[in-house]
Amino acid sequence: MNTNSNSLHFWLLLLRIAVACFMLTHGWPKVEKVIAGNYQFADTVGIGSKASLILVVFAEAICSVLILIGLVTRLATIPLIINMAVAAFIALGQAPFEKKELALLYLLIYITIAVLGPGKYSVDAARNRGFR
Repeated sequence: MNTNSNSLHFWLLLLRIAVACFMLTHGWPKVEKVIAGNYQFADTVGIGSKASLILVVFAEAICSVLILIGLVTRLATIPLIINMAVAAFIALGQAPFEKKELALLYLLIYITIAVLGPGKYSVDAARNRGFR
């Protein structure tokens, strides 16, 4: 391994940890809301408030934890990419750019992780090494 490759893998680890922890600050309050039985939530895509909230909790909480540890990482980015695209282009579609900027940044980060993968410091990489 050369230095650039090691730097990339270390950066992917930091990126995964940071984005997962940041997103969990949005997802955890929604988990608490579901636990409390409060399913009031925006129905931006027409599937109902309860279904919308459950899908967002799955993306923001469960998929964030999977990304954090690097388990089924590329697959775990898909719900988050969809979630951030819906937030930026539908829920905040008519809002000024500064209101949708955070959702767009998350979207770009999740696309980057989907394209580059989790890196060698992940459960995915450890599992792949175990199969060789």
